[in-house]
Amino acid sequence: MQEFFVDLHIHLGRTASGKPVKITASNKLTLEAVLEEARFKKGLDMVGVIDCQVPEVLIGLRNRIAAGELVELDDGGVRMGDITLILGAEIEIYDENCQGLIHALCYMKTVEKMVEFSNWLSKRMKNVTLSTQRVYENAVSIQREVNRLGGLFIPAHVFTPFKSLYGKGVKKSLSEVFDTDLIDAIELGLSADTSMASRLSELGEYTFLSNSDAHSVGKIAREYQKIQMKEPSFEELRLALREVDGRGVVANYGLSPQLGKYYTTVCEKCFTPFHPTIDTCTICANPKFVKGVSDRIEELADNDGPLRHRPPYIHQVPLDFIPGVGPKTLLKLRGVFGTEMGILHEASHEELVEVVGEKVASLIVAARSGRLAFKAGGGGRFGKVSDE
Repeated sequence: MQEFFVDLHIHLGRTASGKPVKITASNKLTLEAVLEEARFKKGLDMVGVIDCQVPEVLIGLRNRIAAGELVELDDGGVRMGDITLILGAEIEIYDENCQGLIHALCYMKTVEKMVEFSNWLSKRMKNVTLSTQRVYENAVSIQREVNRLGGLFIPAHVFTPFKSLYGKGVKKSLSEVFDTDLIDAIELGLSADTSMASRLSELGEYTFLSNSDAHSVGKIAREYQKIQMKEPSFEELRLALREVDGRGVVANYGLSPQLGKYYTTVCEKCFTPFHPTIDTCTICANPKFVKGVSDRIEELADNDGPLRHRPPYIHQVPLDFIPGVGPKTLLKLRGVFGTEMGILHEASHEELVEVVGEKVASLIVAARSGRLAFKAGGGGRFGKVSDE
C-alpha cells in the first residue's frame, strides 16, 4: 500500500476551444491547466475533474488517448505522467422529495462510461455543455443509473447553505431524497470538518471527503485528503472509500471550519453575525440572514461525536491564505521545495527560514495544524488569518 494526495472536486472554466463550462470559474481553468497545476505545482497524485460530461471535454480526452498523450488505466482513470485523472460530473438535483436544490458528484471509471452518462444526462438536462446543471429526474433514479454504469455517487459540500443536501435540500435526513445504499461517500465542504459531521449519526457509515471545489487554478488542493491504496486508480479509489483490506482515507486536510465562507450565521445584507433567535440585524435592521453551517449542524445533531474511528481532520490553512505568502514568495518556495505538498508536508522550519525568513516560516508551520488566529467567515465571505 502507498499513500496518495487526492483532490476530487475541481471545475473547468473553459474547454480547449474557449467555450464556457463552469460560468463562475476562471477562464484559465482548462483541463490542461488543471493537470499541470495539480501535477507540477500542487504535488497531487489524483484529481477529480467534475465537468467531464461536457461533450467537447470527452472528445478531447478520446483524441489525447488515441494520440498516446494520455493512458486509460485498466482499473479506471486516465493517466498523464505521474498523475491520475478521475472523470466526474457535478449535477443539480431537485425532485418531488427535495426541499431545495442539491448538488452531487458522479464519477465514472472510463471515458466511454462517461460518454454513456453524458448521453443519458443530455435527455434530462437542458444544456449538457455546462457544469452543475439541473437533471430533470428523480434522485434515486439518478443514483441507480450511476450505479448501473459502475460509477460513484457522492453528495457534494453537504452542509453549505445553498444547493446542498443538508443546507436546504432536506428537512432532517438524507433518506428523504436518496437511497442510502447508493451513496459512496460524503463531501463535507469548506465550512465543516469531521468532528462537526460526526454529530449526525446517519453519516456514520460513510467515508468523509475534503475537496477543494476549485473555481480557479490557485484554489486546487485548498482542501484534499491522503488516501492509502495500492495505486491511484478508479477501482482502488472505490475500495478505499469502502475501507477494504487496509485501504482508506488516512487524513483529511482542510480549512478550519471558521475560515470557510458559511460557518457563521450572518446578516444577508451587511454580514454582521446574526443569532437565529433575533428578528432583525442589530446593525442594519435587515430581517434576512444566511444560516451558518455551525447552526444548521446544531439543529440536525443527534449525538456528541464519532460513532466509529475516523482519520484525523487536520486544520491546515492553504498557503495563499497566509499573510506574507504572495505569488513571488510562493514561486520562491516552489523553486526550493518543488510542490505545495512538499512545502506543507516535508519542509522543516529551519529550511523554510532560509528561504522566507522567520516570520513567514513560523506562519507556514503553524498553518500545517491550524494554529493561527482568525476571524470566522459567513454568508459567502471567507474568514481571515491574522498575522499578529
